[in-house]
Amino acid sequence: MFKHHPFSLLALLLALNLAKIDAQSSDSSSIQVLEKEAYLKDINSTFSKRMVNVNKLIPLLKMELRYARSNNFTGKRMYPPTTKSCYLREEAALALKAVSDSLLKKGYLLKIFDAYRPYDVTVRFWNLIKDERYVANPKLGSGHNRGIAVDLTLVDKRTGKEIEMGTDFDDFSEAAHHNYTGHKPLVLENRRLLKEIMEHFGFKSLETEWWHYSLPSPKRYEILNVSFKELATLTAKD
Repeated sequence: MFKHHPFSLLALLLALNLAKIDAQSSDSSSIQVLEKEAYLKDINSTFSKRMVNVNKLIPLLKMELRYARSNNFTGKRMYPPTTKSCYLREEAALALKAVSDSLLKKGYLLKIFDAYRPYDVTVRFWNLIKDERYVANPKLGSGHNRGIAVDLTLVDKRTGKEIEMGTDFDDFSEAAHHNYTGHKPLVLENRRLLKEIMEHFGFKSLETEWWHYSLPSPKRYEILNVSFKELATLTAKD
């Protein structure tokens, strides 16, 4: 599908929906969405649910938050350009640190494209696309909203360059699927390495996206709509 232009369908969908984005809304009545105060109350009773600044926990982490730029599938900046850190729930952050520590011994660093995503951004995605093949339905929320999902790749520690994965992040063609075998052996081996080590430390893969991993049993964590600015303040003393 769209081998040379994987975003063609998305561009069409965006064009059809962009004019209506401000007028559209999503029904979140079936889920619980926590704003800052409710989140603070929640972690006061269950401290292990707290959000962690992943950059502090993994100092060698590389980061390219695509949604803080315009070079993503929407063509629009979805996060504030001042977003400098990424966040995950403590359980996910510690598991990712274990992944990073293990990969360092093999000569690799982690590079993050996306981690926690405020719920209101998921609503904006849905208003643009409204297609569950590409974005989460706000009626359900996503692992990113719960702080337990991460989009990432590997970087060669020696060269500082991303290793070959066959497609870019947020490529929605079949070439991004884990079971796609049309790539050269090096790409297949690189994907296998990432998947194997992520799953070893408790993450689950998403069949259609080689870059996406999340913790199982997502309903253990509530959906959050805490801004990056608020999280930066809340985690400043960690």
